[in-house]
Amino acid sequence: MGRAFEFRKARKMKRWSAMSKAFTRIGKDIVMAVKEGGPDPDANSRLRAVIQNAKAVNMPKDNVERAIKRASDKSLGEYKEVLFEGYAPHGIAILIETATDNNTRTVANIRSYFNKCDGSLGTSGSVSFMFDHTCNFRINPEGLDIEELELELIDHGVDEIFEDEDGIMIYAPFESFGAIQSYLEENKIEILSSGFEQIPQVTKKLTEEQAADVEKLLEKIEEDDDVQNVYHTMEETSEE
Repeated sequence: MGRAFEFRKARKMKRWSAMSKAFTRIGKDIVMAVKEGGPDPDANSRLRAVIQNAKAVNMPKDNVERAIKRASDKSLGEYKEVLFEGYAPHGIAILIETATDNNTRTVANIRSYFNKCDGSLGTSGSVSFMFDHTCNFRINPEGLDIEELELELIDHGVDEIFEDEDGIMIYAPFESFGAIQSYLEENKIEILSSGFEQIPQVTKKLTEEQAADVEKLLEKIEEDDDVQNVYHTMEETSEE
């Protein structure tokens, strides 16, 4: 199996925060999708994808509809997507994806976490080159031949496709998202969830004590309401 498979296996065993945090992230995704392409999912592919993700984490339909309605309100401020880059202790690179309505607050908070945990906030481009920006889809495997599907999707840029207990996972470069989404929808293949991830090109193994130093910083960052996703180059192990 490739890097995407190993990355997913390790991350699945990690914290992924309380359901309330997942709902908060998806709520912001809905606002950004509606502001960008309107409130009609049929005419807004980004919103369709976010609604699928909401279902995947069992977000109540009422919450989704309320978020869409709220996002349609012209008086509601917009969230801006901002990427932060820096280093944790022991040379571990960190990428932080945020969605914020107050960039000054977010910058100050992120900087304070790095300072308190002996890390350093970097400049744009200082660590992003160490990660591959990918898109992914989780689809219903029912009635599908994974080998045939892989052959069909190679022309759409797919790098890796594999099956696990949650369904069939498809990974491809970031820019292939639209083409793959269109193919799956046109062929009536059920998309269970989709998204984007930053996969580290190389990871670094740390001692238990060193890893604890990095985890301390990661936890502070992940608890911040403006943070959507955090990626790093520390080697993670998935325990079977």
